[in-house]
Formats: sequence, C-alpha cells, structure tokens
Amino acid sequence: MGPDFTEEQKRYLEGFFAGLLTRRGAGTGSPPTVPGANGAAAMAPAEPAPAGPETIHRAAQDRFLAAGKKLTAEEMAKRAKNPLDRWDEMRANAEAGRFPKGTDVFLHKFHGLFYVAPAQDAFMCRLRIPNGILNAHQLRGIADVAERHAGGYADVTTRANLQLREIGPKSILDVVTEIQGLGLTTRGAGADNLRNITGSPTAGIDPDELIDSRPLCRELHYTILQHRELYGLPRKFNMGFDGGGSVSVLEDTNDIGFAAVAVGEGEAVAPGVYFRVLLGGITGHGDFARDAGLLIRPQECTPVALALVRGFIDHGDRTDRKKARLKYVLERLGLDGFLAEAEKHLSFKPQRFPLERCVPRKPPVKGAHLGVHPQRQAGLFYLGVAVPVGRLTAEQMRALAEIAEQRGSGTLRLTVWQNLLISDVPESEIAAAEAGVKALGLDLRAGPIRSGLVACTGNTGCKFALTNTKGQALELAEQLEASVALDQPLNVHLTGCPNSCAQHYVALRCLHRRGRRRRAAARPAAVACHSVSGSGGAARARAARLSRASPWQRREFPRVFAAPQRRGARSADRCRRMRGMRVKYAG
Repeated sequence: MGPDFTEEQKRYLEGFFAGLLTRRGAGTGSPPTVPGANGAAAMAPAEPAPAGPETIHRAAQDRFLAAGKKLTAEEMAKRAKNPLDRWDEMRANAEAGRFPKGTDVFLHKFHGLFYVAPAQDAFMCRLRIPNGILNAHQLRGIADVAERHAGGYADVTTRANLQLREIGPKSILDVVTEIQGLGLTTRGAGADNLRNITGSPTAGIDPDELIDSRPLCRELHYTILQHRELYGLPRKFNMGFDGGGSVSVLEDTNDIGFAAVAVGEGEAVAPGVYFRVLLGGITGHGDFARDAGLLIRPQECTPVALALVRGFIDHGDRTDRKKARLKYVLERLGLDGFLAEAEKHLSFKPQRFPLERCVPRKPPVKGAHLGVHPQRQAGLFYLGVAVPVGRLTAEQMRALAEIAEQRGSGTLRLTVWQNLLISDVPESEIAAAEAGVKALGLDLRAGPIRSGLVACTGNTGCKFALTNTKGQALELAEQLEASVALDQPLNVHLTGCPNSCAQHYVALRCLHRRGRRRRAAARPAAVACHSVSGSGGAARARAARLSRASPWQRREFPRVFAAPQRRGARSADRCRRMRGMRVKYAG
C-alpha cells in the first residue's frame, strides 16, 4: 500500500478488502487492480454505490468502466471517498504541519485550499463571494486572516473573488473556519466544482441595467452549497449573470452565461426582461460561450442552471481531463442533443426564441469600472478603485473597508477586471473618499494602461505559470505610460500559461507566456496583440502571438504597441514590423 495513504485510509482499505475476500471464499478469485489515490496499486472497488445524492457521479463513472475505459486518478480519488468528508484527514495534516501528497493535493481543493509548490511551499486559499459583493466587516476580517495566517495580502481574481497566499500547513483549518465565521466560505472554490458565481459588479445601482443580478447569484450560490451532488463534477465549471448594465461581467467566458435581454411588444412571448443562455465558454482555448437559443424568465435561471449542470455530470468525460469541460460535451452531443439531455432534469421545457427578435443590448461602457459614476439612486455614486494587478495589502483592505463604511453604505464590490467599487457614496463625500483612496497608493482615475491592467498570479505563486506576470505587468505599465500617449483606456492582460486565468483572449492587448518551463523563469511574457472592434469575448479577434523578442524589440515595443490605437492599423500587421519575431496566429 502506497506511503501517501493516511493511516485511516489504510485501515479502511485493509478492512474493506479483507471483507471482500471473505465473501469471495477466503481469497479465491482476486479482483483486478487499478491505480490508487496516490499512484499506488489498489484493488478495484466493488462496493455498492453510495446511497446519498452524489450517486449521480458514481453512475456516470460506472458507465465509463462498463465501456472498458479507465477513470482518471482524480476520479478514482473522488470515488474512494467524497472529498467533502475529508475534514479529519485535513486536521491530521494540519496538526502534523504536513503538506498533502499525490491526489490529496487535488482533494484539498474541494475546501478551497491549493498547495502551490514548487512556486511556493505553501497553500493558497480561494474564497467564494457571490456576485463579488462584500461588506466592510467581511473585508476587514479577511485582512485579519491574511495578516495572521497568510502573507498579509489578498489577490482580486478575474472571477470577482479573493485569494490568500503563503499559508502554512498548520494554519489551513484556522483560515477556513475564520472565513466561515465572516459569513463566507471556501467550499468548492477549487477542483471539479462550480466556481464562484459572478454577477454584474454594478447590480442594483446601475442606471442602465435591465435587472439586478444579486438575488439570482445569491440563490444559485446557496443552492450549490446545500446540494452535495453539485460537487465532484467531471471538471471545473463557471457560471455568471450579466444584468445588462454598463460594467461587463464577461458572461461569455463561462461554461454557462446568463445575459439579460428585453423583449418588446408584438412578439410571440410577453414583453419584459428575460435571460439568454450561453453555453461552452473556455477562454484558455480561445472559445467563448455561444447562444443556446433559449429565452428564460429570471425565476427559471436556477432550475435551468442545475439541469444543465446535471446534464454535464451525466455526460462529461471522466477519462480525459483535457476533454472534460462542457465545451467538449457540446461538441460530442451537439447543442440540441445536450439540451435534450439537460431537459430530462427539468419539470418544464424552456422556450426557444431567436436572439435577433430581442431588443439589442447596450454595449458595456469601457472604463466604467473605474472613476466616479452616478447610481440609479438619486444623489449617490459608486467609485471604481484601480488595484494594480489585483493585489491588496491587509492595511489597504482595512482602510478601504473604513472608507466604504464612513463615506458609503459599507458595501464593496469586486470586479472581473481585478479592481473594486465602493458604492452608495453621497456627492458630498466623494472628495473625502477619493483622498482616502489616494492615501493608500491607489487611485480612482488610473492612467490608460493601469486602468485596464490584468495579470494572473505568475510564477511567484502558481506552479503552472512560466513567468512573473504581476511584476512584469507593473514594469510594462511604467514603460508604456512614460513612452506613449493614449486618449482612451487600453486593456492589457498578462497570463503566464495556456490556462488563461487572466482571460487574455478578451483583452485589446495581451501578453501570453509560451515556451519551455525550464528556460522560462527569466524570460518576459511573450507579446500577443489583439485587434477588436468591440469589448469582451464577443468581439473575438485573431491574435498574433510573438514568441521571441530581442532587447531592441522590447525597447521598441511601446511604440509598436500603441501604434494601432493611434493610426487605426491592424494589430497583427503592426506587430509584424518587429523584425525577427516568429508570429503564430491563434483564434
């Protein structure tokens, strides 16, 4: 039995197989072996399926096994014991100051805990913050947790969420329980689960929105927390709600996106506000969710979302994690075939309605997530604070919580652009709030580069990243702002690996590291330029990925980078002028 099994796991498996052999006649007829949870050989489990709600996953796994296929190591680990029931194992590791090994690393992610070696010999903890909305008390509490148990800072993510880093093994349960004490949770924030539910950052305060996404995000968030069968999916799963306001939530980058639309008089359905359903977004592959042809009422969003997820549970690949996202189920079954499977889990049939018959939505306002903007509530404003590469110190978090409490309603809103909003600020308090923000080294009116700067964690905290994206993002911002003059904000995204955590495919410009891991640590992110006519993922573009740059080319990069903005040339054409670079088109 492998050395990476815990003592409890060893005793369980020994007892189980002893009983199995006894039933088979004192050891006659040995069952086949399969890879164990930590890579060691183990006997194939033959016990009956669990009776709980997670039976749906065992049935899906069994169908692959019956077809003669081999489950992945992660599926075998989930099959051996539900990862949500691993509190005692986590406690034992914490008391021993021990980091997990093998697939135990994967199983810890079900509780939002990521062992990120070799980038850091520490844990990262990811929270769940539905719609990205916090109150001042919660942000202040997160700052305390970061200071006591982590690195003293938090990173705003591209799912309007927060991550804490540099957590030692003895502190993991303290972090998880103290986060729960704030009315938040880390459960299901990683691994094969439904990730943080995003919603419009300006929900409920946007003068242009069609519908407030907050109740919808909250309903789906708590539904997920109360249903064990919604954990342990074939692969991770993202969902987001866009209420049609001025600040985008990039709903088409999700596996399921809900986009609010209006239907006018004289159509086959009653006039009003509905949601379009978008399916199959996976930005790491340059693919965006496409309209499924459905028109659903707001109260139907949660049952439709759950039916689609259950269809994914039934048909997602359990044998190849690279082909396990919803996008590949859609490719295999076809859109109509998948919808037919999902509708088996619904008590009603969602109505079909052509997208072109809906009232065209207003495009999001570029830069509306920063600066001072009037709310739909008369006399109140929201303030968009630029957070360079999404990192906030504990001191800054406490001070922002105080500003929100003293100058507004105590509400803070994280965005998918790695910054935050302070809402409900009276006009008389704007100047004081802005002064307080500037005293923290932050600003409401960042420059045209910093205002749209997004970076993934980079190789200082992520084992998959090949370069220090956050450090290079700040260096690039300084270089560009000193070298070129831009008359409008420019989105620049830096991502350190193909997983696209910085969502580089939705940027006007992006930096994307490509190359061999062992030689990449000292190299800058490769240059990639996008030329788009709109905003967000819907404005897909061909990307020129420039994989190598000489020192001269890097010096010239700011001029070339800005030239398409100033002269209207295509980015790819302009980038070709950087002689000697190898250009590979993608998308």
